[in-house]
Amino acid sequence: MVNVRKRGKGYQYYFEIASVEGKRKQKVKSGFKTKSEAYNEGMKAYNEYTETGHSFTPSTISYSDYLDYWVKEHCEINLKYHTIEAYKSIIKNHIKPKLGFYRLSQVTTSTLQEFINNVYVEKGFSKNFLKNILKVLKTSFSYATDVVGFIKENPALKVRLPKYDIPEEDPAHIFSSEEIDMILNRFQNNHAMYYACLTAYFTGLRVSEVFGLTWEDIDLENKTLTVNKNILKKNQKSATHGRHISGKATTVWYFGTCKTPSSYRTIEIGDTLVKALKEYKDEQEKDKQEYGDLYMKHYAKEVLNPYTKKPEIKIINAYTELEVALQEVNLVFVKHNGVFEGTDTCKYPFKVIHYELGINCRFHDFRDTHATRLIEAGADIKAVSKRLGHSNINTTYEIYVRVTSKMKNDVVQKFENYANILENCY
Repeated sequence: MVNVRKRGKGYQYYFEIASVEGKRKQKVKSGFKTKSEAYNEGMKAYNEYTETGHSFTPSTISYSDYLDYWVKEHCEINLKYHTIEAYKSIIKNHIKPKLGFYRLSQVTTSTLQEFINNVYVEKGFSKNFLKNILKVLKTSFSYATDVVGFIKENPALKVRLPKYDIPEEDPAHIFSSEEIDMILNRFQNNHAMYYACLTAYFTGLRVSEVFGLTWEDIDLENKTLTVNKNILKKNQKSATHGRHISGKATTVWYFGTCKTPSSYRTIEIGDTLVKALKEYKDEQEKDKQEYGDLYMKHYAKEVLNPYTKKPEIKIINAYTELEVALQEVNLVFVKHNGVFEGTDTCKYPFKVIHYELGINCRFHDFRDTHATRLIEAGADIKAVSKRLGHSNINTTYEIYVRVTSKMKNDVVQKFENYANILENCY
């Protein structure tokens, strides 16, 4: 049991724990102002020790408290930032209000199936979003059963999504040559947007890969481009509404790891993009001269991830006139004054594309278009897959290559040619 004794000006608690190599051991903590405070904290520590390190009893913990435990012990350590934030949002807004009050051990398959059905009927969410909710349920219960053994069976394992009678539309838009010209002509004066779109169209890079590029990643002489990181946005807590000066930004940019191991790649780029990027780099040098001390520079600062405690790179901004004892980062897609807005660069321009140009699309559609046009032109699927950073060609086919009008016509023409051959045989 817990004992309390006075130590110096305060109190400490202590209790017996398992002996090691035949020697008695105690759990001891000092620094409490009163005897009762030391005892209460000692009881908490004792109960946690008797529950093998948990501050709760697995058989009585609520699903709400368990989800907090799962996020801390699994998600924050193993998942990427945006996935963690998405899971937290789903848990807070959808799962905890309806299921959080149940004990973890009480939740049944029927309870979860009714919950999914009710969300489908009452909220009318898309199939993809409902899949995300179900994924949180299944993976959280899987961790409870397969990893930590809090419960014996996974009640979410057999839960099914309701049937969607109307198939969801493919969100991808494959740009025509005319649409690409419209977009590029519209943003000739917005060079960060113009050259980012051009780069995405000619390389098929993801949006986070495009805006994560530095000039060191682009070899204009050998005509190659290397993807070895992406850009990651994190919202800074308790910040003012300033956007770009270090210490005042509500949004902070980090360099993140690539999506998958196969996403790390070096690809060849053509003469059109090489020429354009050379022109863009020359323009940036002129901008630096024009803005002088008021040109914004960027620096890499190594910080510890608060979840994983592993080092990561935070981007620090400072005007040229300030001396910063950090390694400078030469980001490619910045405004004329050097300000870096990352993927937010696309926010307003895509409203213009939607409502002014009448093209309903996303930045990711440059990647879809790049892949589809390559396949349409007869490029080797393995080469395309490697260029996009996929681990296998199935991903390339199933997700990024859409059937275009030319492909449909080619299919018809090929059958016509085959039929004509048969007719000539008779």
